[in-house]
Amino acid sequence: VAAIFEEEADALACIGKEKEADRFSELCNMISGRFPSLKGWLASRPLTALEYDRQWPRLLSVLTWLEHYPQPGIYVRQLEVPDVDTKFIEQHKKLLAELLDIILPHNAIDETARGISGFEQRYGFLSKPSQIRFRLLDRDLYIQGLSDLQVPADDFSMLNLPVDKVFITENDINGLAFPSLEKSLVIFGLGYGLDRLARADWLADKKLYYWGDIDTHGFAMLDQMRHFFPHTVSFLMDRQTLMAHQSSWVEEKTQMNRELTRLNPVEHSLYDDLKNDRLAGGVRLEQERISFRHVKKCLENFK
Repeated sequence: VAAIFEEEADALACIGKEKEADRFSELCNMISGRFPSLKGWLASRPLTALEYDRQWPRLLSVLTWLEHYPQPGIYVRQLEVPDVDTKFIEQHKKLLAELLDIILPHNAIDETARGISGFEQRYGFLSKPSQIRFRLLDRDLYIQGLSDLQVPADDFSMLNLPVDKVFITENDINGLAFPSLEKSLVIFGLGYGLDRLARADWLADKKLYYWGDIDTHGFAMLDQMRHFFPHTVSFLMDRQTLMAHQSSWVEEKTQMNRELTRLNPVEHSLYDDLKNDRLAGGVRLEQERISFRHVKKCLENFK
């Protein structure tokens, strides 16, 4: 059964949406009156516009401020907009991003930053500096007695510590427990954030060793590390270590399946076996499951 109405008002009355329609009309006048470029967005997102009914005065205040001060170079906390605090911005990043992408000129948007996590970079706010944590493994290199340090990535890039060897490991506990070693340090806890090291040019003159899980994602991170530092050598990511710890294997539930072009032939052979389940289904040896005795024995070759 179909009902045909000659007047819009009759159709709205039939479905009981007169108030919503009136309010949407008011919102359209208010929003498009300030930002005509949002007319198309309003036409395509009427329910979203109504969902944020009470927030529009503050949303428009934020849009107006950023229209006047694009790429402000301040922290969101420093934003001086009446009745708008950091929590409001955090709670409305997704919607604000949709609107800012429409009202701001292209040169006021960093297109390389995407998603909620990239909000600050995309619209020119300062964000919490990425940190790099490392331990000096040689007591003679301690800085005023300090061995475990964490600094912003920009500060780390300006260092040139008197070490010969630098180890990078995913796991925090591995980094904390890493044995002492002359003229060496260990960086830990970066995960896929290896790009934080990219500007640390001084690492190019050091012997670099990457220690990740023996699974497809571990080799993907080794591949990523070599994008920045091609001379990186893998550490404890070999077939012998994997087979010696067969009782400690767990399942890698989601495997990496892309081609990794920066692995050497031996590494690539193991990666290929892992991604094609030739050893078993979804083999994964997490680095913290490798016996500490095995770690220390392998480090004997570095002394």
